[in-house]
Amino acid sequence: MSEQLDDSTDHTHHSEPEDRSGPVRLVLVDDQELVRAGFRMVLDAQADMTVVGEAGDGQAALDLLAQTPADIVLMDIRMPRFDGVAATRALTERGDPAQVIVLTTFDLDEYVYAALRAGAAGFLLKDAGPADLLSAIRAVHRGDAVIAPSATRRLVTTFAGTQEADPDEGPRGADHPRLAALTPREIEVLREVAEGRSNTEIAASFYVAEATVKTHIGRILHKLALRDRVHMVLLAYETGLVEVRPGS
Repeated sequence: MSEQLDDSTDHTHHSEPEDRSGPVRLVLVDDQELVRAGFRMVLDAQADMTVVGEAGDGQAALDLLAQTPADIVLMDIRMPRFDGVAATRALTERGDPAQVIVLTTFDLDEYVYAALRAGAAGFLLKDAGPADLLSAIRAVHRGDAVIAPSATRRLVTTFAGTQEADPDEGPRGADHPRLAALTPREIEVLREVAEGRSNTEIAASFYVAEATVKTHIGRILHKLALRDRVHMVLLAYETGLVEVRPGS
């Protein structure tokens, strides 16, 4: 099961979310009815969760979410008619507040990387146990990104790292043009986040308050127009700020 990147909330393009007193509203999107039924049985048994709808493909999910507000969408990747990547991208582009957790059988599926780039808050393996599933939903609901840093490295290595470097792009690492707007300290914070360190760990490393780290992260997200912490990690690897270690 994937681990949480952090235990605190970071947001971009949004103010702090309102206090939600009701249960987490969930939409299940999978082309296999039995899979949805299994998830529903587990989720509806939780006092703090309720399944508000189901869909068998991405287009049906978009139609459903246009009429039914939800907090979290459990989104299968491979579906007929309109897959999970396309649906996630469409939800992001239309500004739907629901956060997407993509579901996959394989953690090295290229579609997972595409879904993260499309705006998903993380991914979960379909064979995850009930406790892991519930933990992931609660984490994303409070604003965390749920994805193992090691899995992010493998995804970037396999699918981003294979792309040819653009000779016109300039240097890689801290001097990469895409990072030019960041201060030296923000570069350091971005590197720490990409290494999978929590805000608490980063604060201890820099001898600053955790609130200061959160401020830095908020500025990084704003300056680089990134959706969330997952996309900070992806960008750090793509620009060469953090290199993939052998065996990662």
